[in-house]
Amino acid sequence: MVEGLMESYFRVNTLVNQQLLSYNKFLDVGIQQVVDRIGKIQTNVEGFELKLGKVRIEQPRYYEVKGGYRQVLPNEARLRNLSYSAPIFLEIIPVFNGVERPVYSDVFIGELPVMLKSKLCYLSHMRKDELIENGEDPDDSGGYFIINGSERVLTSIEDLVPNKLMVTKERNGVVSKIFSTHYGFRARCVVERNGDGIYTAEFPSTPAGIPLLQLLRVLGLETNAQVLSAFTDEKHIKNDVILNVEAEQSNNREEAIDMLSRRLSPGQPPEFRLNRMENLLDNYLLPHIGVTKAARIDKAIYLVRMAERATRIAYKELAPDDKDHYANKRVKLAGDMMEELFRYAFQFLIKDLVYQASRADARGRRLQVHTLIRQDVMGDRIKYAMATGNWIAGQTGVSQLLDRVSYLSTISHLRRVISPLSKKHPHFKARDLHGTHIGKLCPNETPEGPSCSLVKNLSVMAEVSIGVEEEDIERILKAYDVKEHA
Repeated sequence: MVEGLMESYFRVNTLVNQQLLSYNKFLDVGIQQVVDRIGKIQTNVEGFELKLGKVRIEQPRYYEVKGGYRQVLPNEARLRNLSYSAPIFLEIIPVFNGVERPVYSDVFIGELPVMLKSKLCYLSHMRKDELIENGEDPDDSGGYFIINGSERVLTSIEDLVPNKLMVTKERNGVVSKIFSTHYGFRARCVVERNGDGIYTAEFPSTPAGIPLLQLLRVLGLETNAQVLSAFTDEKHIKNDVILNVEAEQSNNREEAIDMLSRRLSPGQPPEFRLNRMENLLDNYLLPHIGVTKAARIDKAIYLVRMAERATRIAYKELAPDDKDHYANKRVKLAGDMMEELFRYAFQFLIKDLVYQASRADARGRRLQVHTLIRQDVMGDRIKYAMATGNWIAGQTGVSQLLDRVSYLSTISHLRRVISPLSKKHPHFKARDLHGTHIGKLCPNETPEGPSCSLVKNLSVMAEVSIGVEEEDIERILKAYDVKEHA
């Protein structure tokens, strides 16, 4: 019975289905989102800017010295030490003094490694006899890349869930933290309550220990009355707030702005201090709520909720959150990591494009889009990361040589999940088998030694969903009249 069920399940789903779906989503949605997020490129040439449009990706090809471009199949890429990659074309419209002058429909901007058996791959449309004819194993599942003739797999990485408040008890007190993520930028924002009940806040590019009330005043809760009304009337919370109001040195918003700006940029002139403080508050403090001035009051209310949660856990009214519960984890698949890498490489292409435009203008040349773009700028960075495994933000070992010792070791490697924690430290809690792993991760398959339980494998029938956009969930919640500040 069970054997028949598994057989019918795997007739529809491959063992690397999650990687293929994730990569296909990256092709369909991820690349275009990265481009749309930038929209327009402002150059240093007066009256000249570039408007970005639709992305088009063709099937894999290779440029022969004699004969030009032709299609290349995975087996040829393996035998000739080539990269199995596809050309990316981007619609770039030059705008001169506000007037669009479209010349080319789209411009070749670089190459993207193609995952075998994904929608871009030639093998995904082939029958069993055609696969054998082209030198491929019909039972090969795909889900990996070919870079310079080597088969490489992007191993999935488990990480703490973004944009979700986690409150834990630490040595110094209770810590409310959230990994606020906004279009690939990740900011760790913290509200800490010490043993005495004093609240402090911390977010990227700022020193630790900023008084929370000072921050709330700058964000728009100016008076003590506004601060007190923002918190709930529970006894323990009210006591903590009154204690913090008494300990706070600033009495109004102007004083709070002056003190906070001095703390963030000591020894700098007033104008620079204020600009830097506003930039940090808008872009680095809880960016998932918003990155405009209008979102500041919402950020203040969110910080209040973080502080309240810390107090409730300090007084044992609530249990602390469990970081090892799998509901508080997310698995980053190949598509997510390719999107991160593409965003990083695309930024370099834009910088180079701006530089080339300035250079061409200084030399008196005509500003033509196809001559300003150097295709290697983006493609080389993507290829380097895929070939070495050195990913953005200092991650290493993301791209690995595919294990071909046996068919089972290949399947195991394609379903591997690695933890970003350092294997040099004990991390006893992280290495323990958690009840929520059942049905998701295999309790037996993990290496011995320093990597034990930090390198895991998905269970045989485990699936990883590829996620839903936050805007869709917000739309559904608003349709059911869920209040924003309830």
